[in-house]
Amino acid sequence: MTDTHTTAPGSLSERLDGMSRDDVYRLDRQHVFHSWSAQGLIEPLPIQRALGSYFWDYEGRRYLDFSSQLVNVNIGYQHPKVVAAIQEQAARLTTIQPAFANDARSEAARLITEVAPEGLDCVFFTNGGAEANENALRMARLHTGRHKVLATYRSYHGATAGSITLTGDPRRWPSEPGQPGIVHFWGPYTYRSAFHSENVEQERDRALAHLRDTLMVEGPHTVAAIILETVVGTNGVLVPPDGYLEGVRALCDEHGIMLIADEVMAGFGRCGEWFAVDHWGVRPDLITFAKGVNSGYVPLGGVVISDEVAASFQERAYPGGLTYSGHPLACASAVASITAFHEEGIIENARRLGEDVIGPRLREIAEKHPSVGDVRGLGVFWAVELVKDRATREPLVPFNASGDAAKPMGAFAAACKERGLWPFTHFNRTHVVPPCTTTPEEAEEGLAILDEALNVADTFTS
Repeated sequence: MTDTHTTAPGSLSERLDGMSRDDVYRLDRQHVFHSWSAQGLIEPLPIQRALGSYFWDYEGRRYLDFSSQLVNVNIGYQHPKVVAAIQEQAARLTTIQPAFANDARSEAARLITEVAPEGLDCVFFTNGGAEANENALRMARLHTGRHKVLATYRSYHGATAGSITLTGDPRRWPSEPGQPGIVHFWGPYTYRSAFHSENVEQERDRALAHLRDTLMVEGPHTVAAIILETVVGTNGVLVPPDGYLEGVRALCDEHGIMLIADEVMAGFGRCGEWFAVDHWGVRPDLITFAKGVNSGYVPLGGVVISDEVAASFQERAYPGGLTYSGHPLACASAVASITAFHEEGIIENARRLGEDVIGPRLREIAEKHPSVGDVRGLGVFWAVELVKDRATREPLVPFNASGDAAKPMGAFAAACKERGLWPFTHFNRTHVVPPCTTTPEEAEEGLAILDEALNVADTFTS
């Protein structure tokens, strides 16, 4: 295919601002290879600008973002303090390799460890969440001298070789066989219990018993780590029952196993806490992060490392690294973002939105719509599970549905977009995950649209 676009003179702004919607779309289709997609079956929407909780297409249509893109724009779009920090850092120093000490990197690490649980005082920086989980996996194995790692079926940990093997959902299948030593188990999910539980307490106790039995037959002395999304993200916003994480921590302590908390999606305000583990007062050995640390303004992730694990690498080299680890532009944006979170009460805003606006309103919506089977969440991290039949809990679409089988969810999503709401849908769920900076009025606006769009989902119920 011939590229008819010619290099334009002038500044970057002049060059890009001169591109029309059709230019953007045409060049995308000619040259951009999209993730998780059949390239010939997609029609990416060209986006021109964004601000706060909204973004606009080239026709001037505004969308209230109830997806935070990929649940990462926690501070909202174009936050002036973060934008200014990137601009200022670019003028000071654009890049420096990780073997040097750098002020932006040092300060970002200090600020991150300051809000982490006590005794996690070091940060290994990566470019995103998958690399963070990849390195946490390696650290746990080297620290313990063991090779197995347990992860749940309902999980997503990234798409690199190790992290996709850790992943429990169907995105793992095309990459199999994966890295050896990964064992999957069932985590708690009261609404669709793998343990036939009748209440939350039974679900907690039976899930812990299942994990203990899994450790027994795998040999706990061979297990380096258990990795959990503290609150499961894309696979359902599954909030663990009170006492579950404490029980996992106790099992890890009993057998000398490292607990890795994957907080890539759940951290930095998403659950109304700095880290979701804070909701239960649990101290992991390793915490992985990305997304909300700087809302993806510049790629950044990392591992927060406990003192015990860090001590393993005082006299021996850690065998891992990345050219862009702790990139100054990314770290400067993290410093500005974390500072804004402190100064502007963004964590508290996320918690209040969940308690006072999103949670109560979703429960009201659930009462009205036969397509709503369950709602659950914390902070600005919620799921609405859609069903064909409330009594049988049959999902609105089958597990991992595609094509015609997925049409009911497609119709619901289209109804949201027609009304100016951009949803986050996965399987038979829509997730309510707006930026942590969303105002109560904006949240009410989006929830009202969600309420309307669910009338479409209702038409597919029994």
